[in-house]
Amino acid sequence: MYDTEKLGTDVNQTETKISARNVQVYYGDTHAIKDVNVDIDAKAVTAFIGPSGCGKSTFLRCINRMNDTIDVCRVEGDIKIDGEDIYDKRVDPVQLRAKVGMVFQKPNPFPKSIYDNIAYGPRIHGLAKNKAELDEIVEKSLRRGAIWNEVKDRLHAPGTGLSGGQQQRLCIARAVATEPEVLLMDEPCSALDPIATAQVEELIDELRDQYSVVIVTHSMQQAARVSQKTAFFHLGNLVEYGDTSQIFTNPKDERTESYITGRIG
Repeated sequence: MYDTEKLGTDVNQTETKISARNVQVYYGDTHAIKDVNVDIDAKAVTAFIGPSGCGKSTFLRCINRMNDTIDVCRVEGDIKIDGEDIYDKRVDPVQLRAKVGMVFQKPNPFPKSIYDNIAYGPRIHGLAKNKAELDEIVEKSLRRGAIWNEVKDRLHAPGTGLSGGQQQRLCIARAVATEPEVLLMDEPCSALDPIATAQVEELIDELRDQYSVVIVTHSMQQAARVSQKTAFFHLGNLVEYGDTSQIFTNPKDERTESYITGRIG
């Protein structure tokens, strides 16, 4: 079991963005996440790896309270972003999700124009006073999503008309349009071909200058390429967490080693 206090000396001392203590998640009577304690760094990419059904996506969805939308789901424990309890009754989940953007497994552009896909969040959160400001947010977000040059001449064409890789970069641009501080990605490349995957991975590397990125991935190669920290989940437990290079070359727990070498998974 990963113990924050014990491991603190092994992990580089950097600013913590997200802090979780004794997090439990239940789906009805099923105990899906057990005693998770972790500090996630600011302006770094943290990868969650582990076999299917191990709890990594469930824990990811705790960070922006997406599990609130599931009737039978119950979350216990503390999760703080910048020291603020995100499960405090005074916290509006809608406002929280503007601060904590999310990109899903399958690209899911809205059935709207490319422009309106990006403009939607800033509009509902009142981030632009006028059309000129909205235009600026749209362009900046599309540039951050590394797709501006491909779409700048067809902003009013439907987002659904783009290729899969372009749609996923559009969804990343849409997620950053509300100026979030944290970006959650749930297997963002699993539906993409190798070329589109490489483009999205390059983009993730660039985004960590401005955001704290947490990515769930089934691909250990991807975790090794894009992340600075890695957390290994197994059967609802956070087994091990540390620098990515250490997790992959010198894991402390034999379950981590078994997963990385392909003996479990």
